[in-house]
Amino acid sequence: MRVAGRIRDSIEKVIEGKTDVVDSTLTVLLAEGHLLIEDVPGVGKTQLAKALARSIDCSVRRIQFTPDLLPSDVTGVSIFNQNTREFEFRPGGIFANIVVGDEINRASPKTQSALLECMEEHQVTVDNVTYQLESPFMVIATQNPIEMEGTYALPEAQRDRFMARVSVGYPPVGSEIAMLASHSAANPLDDLDPVTDAAEIRKLVGVVNQVYVADAVRRYTVALTAATRTNNELALGASPRASLHLLRAAKAHAALHGREFVLPDDVRRLTGPVLAHRLLPSASAAMHGRSVTDILETVVSAVAVPQG
Repeated sequence: MRVAGRIRDSIEKVIEGKTDVVDSTLTVLLAEGHLLIEDVPGVGKTQLAKALARSIDCSVRRIQFTPDLLPSDVTGVSIFNQNTREFEFRPGGIFANIVVGDEINRASPKTQSALLECMEEHQVTVDNVTYQLESPFMVIATQNPIEMEGTYALPEAQRDRFMARVSVGYPPVGSEIAMLASHSAANPLDDLDPVTDAAEIRKLVGVVNQVYVADAVRRYTVALTAATRTNNELALGASPRASLHLLRAAKAHAALHGREFVLPDDVRRLTGPVLAHRLLPSASAAMHGRSVTDILETVVSAVAVPQG
């Protein structure tokens, strides 16, 4: 996974002191998932997405989600050509290998839902015609916390299509001081050159798909997601899609750490990023100040880890 190491080093030229966040981003990329980056403004959400995009020599598009953005701006639209007397399809912003959806929760739920088919089936249907999206295909969306002004909560179906959610968080003091020195004169994104291309990413995805998963690890994965569905503190548990995403992410995590097999620890470590954003606390749990993260930790700790 030397290529993954080069991508990591490239991103860390822009996002300093956030190795765990960068590793989660690479995990989602190699697991063929989509990433939701949630945090307060100004901590580098968009910089992280752009740094990954510029580190790979492939097609990249950025969509700025605003209240007046239309679904056709995302998927594309058929326009009548006066010369040929026929309708022509004009692709929208989703037609790229890496799509950066900036502040996704500032658009209306109707526009957000334009991503559903794209993210799940890697295709777009407009006027009963289906267009395939090229591989690799990854949506990296940023969003502000729902308490911020002018935001719309992502529908449950939309959140469930994101493999993982990460928070960048504030940088360590030393990294922030270094940022003042390196970022004040020029934007470090301008100096980033691609360290790999789409073809190489497809090869790495193939390597991840070959990572071995024992039956005990599969049962452990399902036991974790099933436990969220029966917990009294959760009104909405993890879906079967969440089980699939959790295992695929665990395979990518194992490959990034040089292993050809998945350990239960790979699955357990990823429960937070992969499951937390899909869960809804019950009214009683919310009244008692129990966060989804706290509830999930309780659920995970109660599930026995397979031995041997």
